[in-house]
Amino acid sequence: MKQSEKDMQSEHPNKVRPEVAAGLPGSPPILKKYLRKAGIEPDRLSILHLGRPPNLLKYKNPPWARRMILGYALWLALFVLDLYQIELPAYLDAAFSLATGLIIIQVACQVLVVATERFAARMKWTHYVAGTVSEILSTLPECIVIAFLIPVSPLTAFTVAMITIYNNALVFSIYSYFLPKDCKGKHLMPKPITDAGTQVLIAGGALGLIMGLMMLIFESTEHPKRGFEAIDLAIVGVLLLIIFGVYLYRLVRGLGKEEDEVQETLQLTELEIAERQKLVFKNVQKSSFANIAFLLFLGILGAFLGGERVAEFATLAIKEMELSGIVAAIILAAFAGMSEYVILWTSHRKKEYGIALANAFGGIAQLMFLIVPFTFIAIAFYQTFINPNHPELPILFSIQNILLLLFIFPTLHTLASLLENDHTMDILDTTIMVVIVGLLLLLLVAFGG
Repeated sequence: MKQSEKDMQSEHPNKVRPEVAAGLPGSPPILKKYLRKAGIEPDRLSILHLGRPPNLLKYKNPPWARRMILGYALWLALFVLDLYQIELPAYLDAAFSLATGLIIIQVACQVLVVATERFAARMKWTHYVAGTVSEILSTLPECIVIAFLIPVSPLTAFTVAMITIYNNALVFSIYSYFLPKDCKGKHLMPKPITDAGTQVLIAGGALGLIMGLMMLIFESTEHPKRGFEAIDLAIVGVLLLIIFGVYLYRLVRGLGKEEDEVQETLQLTELEIAERQKLVFKNVQKSSFANIAFLLFLGILGAFLGGERVAEFATLAIKEMELSGIVAAIILAAFAGMSEYVILWTSHRKKEYGIALANAFGGIAQLMFLIVPFTFIAIAFYQTFINPNHPELPILFSIQNILLLLFIFPTLHTLASLLENDHTMDILDTTIMVVIVGLLLLLLVAFGG
């Protein structure tokens, strides 16, 4: 920083300089020079504007309000039909149940994120803590869907959680190909996400390979163990959650160090640091704690109502339409991440590539180390305390389940290798991922049943 700027800062200690916006979307290009001179790549920073996009702030009601009304209206219509025992054709009932559940769940995710951002603004959280908590809380609807699915079909719940990992890995790979590249043909992710993300991908691939090989050995020999007991699922679930906890610690600490380095490079005063924090939340509507609590209630209610409808679709698909559990699971998994895909597309369209990338990659890490262990632990609880005699319990070492676990290794290992190359994706990388996931789905449909 030039000496004249330092003198000006000392003469006007309450003056906020333009440097406070460095790294934020829309900041003046001249600010990037300060960061690059210090070895910081501004395009890799994880800082962003939270809240509603500026072009939507002029509207009194958020866009999700209309979708919420539509979803609740559809749910109420189906509830009335059930109440008066008016039966629709099975395929029509299943289609309406799936559409209603997905609409409500997608809105519930958005409402929970909005509530978290408003609470973070009130509590003056840092942007990286607010973003991390928002992503975790947005998985609540998926957990509730899994909880509703388990009594209907524990195997379908298990399969949905696993297949969604592959779907999200595929979406991440395809989306990466369409990102704008720099002069070296690369689009760089924030370094804390790259470092911690590579480690969890390697861990996820290794654990999937170990479990898949163990199941394959037991199934191909005369070993008496032929399925996962409740204690097996509970132990694996807890171990995965431990890895997720350490991953979050590393991620938040890395993002915090990144922001500290930026503040030190720009020599920001305490006043400027506070102003920089305000810029992050400038699009977040100020709300009372009562309003935030009401939003949380709406989000949780939507998660329960949407989960109930999705479970109804699974019941109709398997029992009435006589679809195989694997086909029903593939259909559910294809739509399970719809809310994430909507956020990804809208963020990309607004050129908010950091939000889109974090959402796409978070969908892989959170599924593997949060949704999957929750599914394992929930099945273990159901198997132990509620219905140990369910015909699909214990989860067997079948061809379907062995394939689901074994294919985690090549899928996540490929992604980890690509992340080590600064997230460079070309047509060959994307084709490899499509072939891996496509082969898995083909094998599951052909031989999984």
